[in-house]
Amino acid sequence: MIEQNMDARQQALQFLIANFVAQGHPVQYAQHMATATIFQADLELRNAQMASLLSWLQQTHSDVYQEAIVVVENTRKQFEQRVRQ
Repeated sequence: MIEQNMDARQQALQFLIANFVAQGHPVQYAQHMATATIFQADLELRNAQMASLLSWLQQTHSDVYQEAIVVVENTRKQFEQRVRQ
């Protein structure tokens, strides 16, 4: 399954690069643009997954939901601290 995901990502990356080049962008920039596009899609997917999981917890496991919110918030704070260093 993981190997299939990597193949799909590599195919998507190559397709996007070719698409950006066909639009007239230099290959070097097209590579960066394609990588950024895929990265943004991954971020949006992760955000949707997190929102769905938190919603599910709130609805079905309200006792755990508050703890999950604390874990998510602590993770954000730790990440921001690492970025600042």
